[in-house]
This record gives sequence, C-alpha cells and structure tokens, in this order.
Amino acid sequence: MTPNPHLEQEPVFHGTALDEAGLAVLAVHGRGQSPAFMQDLADRIGLPGLGYLMPAAAGGTWYPGGFMQPVDDNQPHLDYALEAVGAQLDRLRARGFGPERTVLLGFSQGACLLSEYLLRHQDRYAAAILHTGGYLGPEEHGWPEESGLEGVPVLLASATEDAWVPLPRIEATAVALSKAGAAVELTTYDDPEHHINDDAVDRMRRLLRALTTKES
Repeated sequence: MTPNPHLEQEPVFHGTALDEAGLAVLAVHGRGQSPAFMQDLADRIGLPGLGYLMPAAAGGTWYPGGFMQPVDDNQPHLDYALEAVGAQLDRLRARGFGPERTVLLGFSQGACLLSEYLLRHQDRYAAAILHTGGYLGPEEHGWPEESGLEGVPVLLASATEDAWVPLPRIEATAVALSKAGAAVELTTYDDPEHHINDDAVDRMRRLLRALTTKES
C-alpha cells in the first residue's frame, strides 16, 4: 500500500497544550502555504484555551489541480488529503477531543478540503470556519441530506470576486451545509486580496470566544 504523503510530516501543535485546552482546532492551510500560516492566524485570533493541531500538506499542496476540476483529476492526492484530515481528527479524539470539542478551520485550499470532508463525513463538530473555500468538483450538486450537522455553527467568508474561489460555489456550499442542519453565516467582502482580513479575524474570534465560554 502506498504511504500517504500528507502523513509523513508530523503536524504542528500551537496555542494551549491539549492537556489544558478547552477546545481543539484542526487548522488546515492553503496551497503553497504551511502550518506557519495557520500559526500566524491563531496568533491574530489571540484567544487562550484553544489547542491547535496544524497538519502539513506534502509539498505545500493537498491536491495538484484546481478545486473545481473533475474530482478524478485530483486523485489519488485528494483521497490522501481527506484521509489525512480523518487521521488528525482521530489523533484529537484519542486525546479526548471528539467532534463536539473540535473546531475545523481552513483557508483557501484548506477550506475547500474541509468543506468536502465535512459534507462527506457529517458530524456535530463544535464549529467550522471555512474562509475562501467550497466543496470540490466542476458542477454544483446535491448532497445526502442526513442532518448530521444539526446545529453546528459554520462561518463562511470570502471576497466577492476572489481570483481562485468563485462566490457561487461558496454560496452552494452554504446551501449544502444548511440542508445538513448547520447554522451557516456567510460573509462577503469587497476586497480583491486573497487573504484573511481583520474583520474576518474578528468574526472568528467572536465565535471561538463564545464556544470557549460555553465549554468552560
């Protein structure tokens, strides 16, 4: 069996040690990035009590093609990436952080990967924060309406005209997540840069602060 290249590098732990954290955050970087990008984001959020687990994509890329190419064009890399997400969630579960104590956080390609994973493997996570990402494939399509995400807060955000992720796909992802029962908030920005602006960080902070307050 071919080893999963995305599991060859150990993930980065950041923030509060898991033994002391109230919530775990699986933070997944984008194309051409590394866990250092998510470390910087965590520092900008600046909340105590959060233990971050940050996996690293082999070669800085979870899958080679664009997220709206045919899914088969991104294989086997996409399956490896989805398997890596599951493996890191299992790692957190073994440390006492089941879905109800875990937040999914992704940017760009990382948000696309987590959107796809969340819709394929619906579970009641503490929350999901998906910035500039949507589910994969060339066409919008329906998903099994399992209601597996009932009540899960999901924060989506993106520029209205992002160069890499079209807003209609993010809107379709919001619809799919809502049909699965998630409580979706979609925020768009008249901001041409492919980045996470300060308002988006503030929204992330408010959501995570509410969750940590609830957890304590």
